[in-house]
Amino acid sequence: MPDQTEQQDNIWHQRLLGEDKQRRNDHRSPFQRDRARILHSAAFRRLQAKTQVLGVGMNDFYRTRLTHSLEVSQIGTGITAQLRRKYPELKYLLNSMSLIESICLAHDIGHPPFGHGGEVALNYMMRHHGGFEGNGQTFRILSRLEPYTPSWGMNLTRQTLLGIMKYPAVHSQLFIDQHKPAITNHRQLKPADWPPVKGLFDDDKSICDWVLSALSDSDKQQFITSEQSTVNVNYPHLKTRYKSLDCSIMELADDIAYAVHDLEDAIVMGIVNQRQWQHDVVDQLQHIDDEWLKAEISRIGEKLFSHEHHLRKDAIGTLVNGFVTAIGIETNHQFEADLLKYNAQLQPDFASTLQVLKQLVFKYVIRKPEIQMLEYKGQQIIMELFEAFASDPARLLPVNTRERWIEANHNGNNAMRVIADYISGMTDEFAGRLHQQLFGSKTAGILEINNEH
Repeated sequence: MPDQTEQQDNIWHQRLLGEDKQRRNDHRSPFQRDRARILHSAAFRRLQAKTQVLGVGMNDFYRTRLTHSLEVSQIGTGITAQLRRKYPELKYLLNSMSLIESICLAHDIGHPPFGHGGEVALNYMMRHHGGFEGNGQTFRILSRLEPYTPSWGMNLTRQTLLGIMKYPAVHSQLFIDQHKPAITNHRQLKPADWPPVKGLFDDDKSICDWVLSALSDSDKQQFITSEQSTVNVNYPHLKTRYKSLDCSIMELADDIAYAVHDLEDAIVMGIVNQRQWQHDVVDQLQHIDDEWLKAEISRIGEKLFSHEHHLRKDAIGTLVNGFVTAIGIETNHQFEADLLKYNAQLQPDFASTLQVLKQLVFKYVIRKPEIQMLEYKGQQIIMELFEAFASDPARLLPVNTRERWIEANHNGNNAMRVIADYISGMTDEFAGRLHQQLFGSKTAGILEINNEH
């Protein structure tokens, strides 16, 4: 008779579609299989041609969403190794590096072309059809769309899917209608007016329910509770309050990679200088108590802005290591399930520092007019593509997508979601070329376009 932890384990190892793959000498764990499916998926490969922050092609060395995801995975396993050492009694919850790698590698897989601009554009076009948001699309690709199975996506384990759910409630539960009038022209779309609901799509509620069915009723009810955001007062929708242990590790790894590595790119490209670093980071962190961190932040500027590459690399490594080793586990006794009861959390001074670094990247990189122009252009491309396909889907969509659209329509499902799926799966370049084919004056090459997607 298996003991209780083993039975629990089995619940989290389950896949929506039972599998009986008796492959020769295959001794991999369920999470190693999940990792392989993600790595070998077309959706993962497309990340190499999707914008991280700085557009691919403006300079040929910095990060795409693919390299970002690899960095998140590496930091995620580093965090997990640290936590295993600090909390030997919780080793049973941290015993799979493949699980953390899977969640980190897959966390950005649903992001559309053109970064935040593309996300807001799709959300606007889907405003009457359940909205659009990158994390919701990630869950959808993994659990429905990626053609590893006929209709259950990669058919990943329940625990991997739980770890991907940064916001474990559906759109209709979180959406607050602002009664904003529709824009009269695509050129007028302001991202601040149409923020996506951070959650899963109602179209995927049945799969979300399956993932959460391993929890007790009280845990499930608590887990999906939401509230008005206290951090961002301008965000109108509700936000979920909790995430699983695995998800909390991935989210910290994502934040560290974003803040530190995007900062590195910005320094290399001359977008952020030493004076800005002093004013926006060092001066902002005078109040922190942690002596090591305080000393390191004031000292690290010299290395970061040095012309010696190895010094800058050393500084970046020191920063990442500082964050990774400052993570502990907090306990929330409201939950029965250990996966929800424990969450990874940064020590307060390090959390403040990470926030300051993220603000620096946001202020000098993301808000940079050249970057905003790229996002704006991306918005226009996405909205015009959506409008074209929605005007006559049976005529304009490629064959496979058209069949999915017809089937959704026939079954009374949300056929517009099929169009959002198609557009969000495009790379930046593919979306740009398709837009050129539809709206540009040149007709050459019109037959090439659908063979490659």
